[in-house]
Amino acid sequence: MNIGIPNEVAVEERRIALTPVGVYALTNEGHRVYVESGAGLSCGFSDHHFQEVGADLVFSHQEVFRRSELIVKVQSPTEDESAFLDSGQNLFSFLNLGLAKRPVIEQLLTHNVTALGYEYVQQPEVGQPILMAMSEIAGALLPQIAGRYLESNHGGRGISLTGFAGIPPANVVILGAGVVGNNAARAFAAVGAQVLVMDKAVNKLRQLELMLGKRVATSIVTPLLIERAVRFADVLIGAIMVRGKKTPHLVSQEKVQEMKSGSVIIDVSIDQGGCFETSRPTRLSSPIFKQHGVIHYCVPNITASVARTASHALNNSILPWVLQVAKLGMPSALKKFSCLRSGTYLFEGKVALKPLSELLDIELKEHEWV
Repeated sequence: MNIGIPNEVAVEERRIALTPVGVYALTNEGHRVYVESGAGLSCGFSDHHFQEVGADLVFSHQEVFRRSELIVKVQSPTEDESAFLDSGQNLFSFLNLGLAKRPVIEQLLTHNVTALGYEYVQQPEVGQPILMAMSEIAGALLPQIAGRYLESNHGGRGISLTGFAGIPPANVVILGAGVVGNNAARAFAAVGAQVLVMDKAVNKLRQLELMLGKRVATSIVTPLLIERAVRFADVLIGAIMVRGKKTPHLVSQEKVQEMKSGSVIIDVSIDQGGCFETSRPTRLSSPIFKQHGVIHYCVPNITASVARTASHALNNSILPWVLQVAKLGMPSALKKFSCLRSGTYLFEGKVALKPLSELLDIELKEHEWV
């Protein structure tokens, strides 16, 4: 199979979907891999790194798309990129339901493209392995982000996450006890913050307590308890993902207004719509805005700030599936692996994901996968 890795054109996207290690695994199996010149530079991989493992270097963005049966990238395609794809071609990337753009989807439908979203690939007893890889890194990054914007020179409260003799630590409230929430709780607890994790699933909270003991407090999610927690939070993390739906706004604008001036909101769920009514997407070079006196950090691609680490993690998690698709072809791979079917937004020019159908009011087509 011919596989293409284009340069990412999304604003400040520094990751690459497949590293030279992944490319070698594909070329070693006899597949042809086209890499656009410069695609790996922002995460430390030169053109030479790809050429020496058998990749064909391409110098035109459009040519990568035209030559490839399967496009493997990080971010969802732009309208221009969608126009490059044609009947029989396949796309594997983050498609981010909460930020899905109708013109892009309609282009892909018109061109009869099959498109899989990393974030919806799900395995029994494992969950969402590709999303998990990014979520682990994002969760671990949150204390350094929160600590930075709590500082006075960024307009924060001027407090430290860590407590000192006679001085209590910062109060961190995490909405969601999934992979991001777990890793964030562990990282914040490690630096000495006072951590409260809230989730509607008691079993997730129990697992968190078994892992971290009494270093964190836990609570179920109810409107009243969220309201109380928001008032005392110095840092408020949104780490909720509802499979198949946009993330609900758990905190209204009115509740944000009640937060302490200079406190920090980090909305990790912004790529699925966001946990807070006041959230709107930002970018790495301009990651924050202030509303109602509260600093908001709403970067959809947080892990692009550690692009090399994140690229290795993404490569490791998607490579097994890319190898299967390359070996079997997309239709056969979808028939064989239910986890790939769960991540299929579009199949041969028809909507295959119910939430996407509902979000954009486009007819859902049932498919006979087996």
